[in-house]
Amino acid sequence: MAETNCLIVRAYGRQLDQLRAEASTIARESKIGWWIEQADRGKRFCFENAEAKKAFASICENFAVPYLDPE
Repeated sequence: MAETNCLIVRAYGRQLDQLRAEASTIARESKIGWWIEQADRGKRFCFENAEAKKAFASICENFAVPYLDPE
């Protein structure tokens, strides 16, 4: 899949668990797939469309979690 729908976040422990839950909710509501993988500078959250990525970025901002857009 293209990396254009991915964000790299730096989160650990409960915060990472919370982000996983939020990503799962976004994907389920959008009826799309998502996945998480290790990146050099954190965890890469990837979604099958740009709208889900945008929604996830908004959640990161609300939780004050720094993220990078590798696009």
